[in-house]
Amino acid sequence: MKLYKIIVLTLLSVVMISDIQAQGPPITADKPIMLGSNSVIIKTLTEIRNTDEGSFTKVPFMFHYLPTSNSLVAVHVPLTSYSFNDDIGMNGSHLGDINILGKYQFYRKDGKAKTFRMVVKTLQTLPTGQDIGPDEISAGVYQGYYGIVAGYESIKYGISNEIGYNMSPSGDQDEIRYKFGVGLPLLKPTYPVKQINLYFEYSSNWRVETDGYEMLYAQGIQYAKGRLTLEAAVQVPLIQSNIDQFKLNSNILLGTRYIF
Repeated sequence: MKLYKIIVLTLLSVVMISDIQAQGPPITADKPIMLGSNSVIIKTLTEIRNTDEGSFTKVPFMFHYLPTSNSLVAVHVPLTSYSFNDDIGMNGSHLGDINILGKYQFYRKDGKAKTFRMVVKTLQTLPTGQDIGPDEISAGVYQGYYGIVAGYESIKYGISNEIGYNMSPSGDQDEIRYKFGVGLPLLKPTYPVKQINLYFEYSSNWRVETDGYEMLYAQGIQYAKGRLTLEAAVQVPLIQSNIDQFKLNSNILLGTRYIF
């Protein structure tokens, strides 16, 4: 009887951890939890960024592949568009900066319906876009980001932290970046997954070369059912200092992903 209880508890823990992973990552941040090896994820996260100079949109096509259960490689190919205010009178669309993403999970500790994990990541930005609008939309210069992500998740809540440095040898986009997010599931865990999550996410960026600083807050909601996830968020600035151009007024994010 004791062995039976152990087996049942172990299976429940596996199911709950699977539910946690399938609920989807934070919307504006990242998390260290990965799916199984040979998984393929197709996703997008449209950004509609409003500034005093105009409106700028980024629609990326993202292809993620997990060769193993603790590694991930991805490519993001974005289409960007811009519509400047009437006094400037410019608008159009073009290919944005292509991103190459790599992640490796180097630490994992699982408990009963909870887990803590850490990954190292790099995001290489290729200068395929144009220098039009905010750097987050299209900068047109090479950039290399290197960071560490740590996260804890249970069936009650999830917490993610990320810190890293973005280098731009030929531009002034060098930044120290820190992100913090909390996710709260609203429904009881089920299998297959059917969940609604609320996300409360903060992002701080220190622009090293220009001495600029901003802290942003994003309020998001996410719906996950089976292999499909839909999400939406509104991001607004809390603090902005020494940012003279393309200061964020608001950012609307709309995303979807599907796991194969």
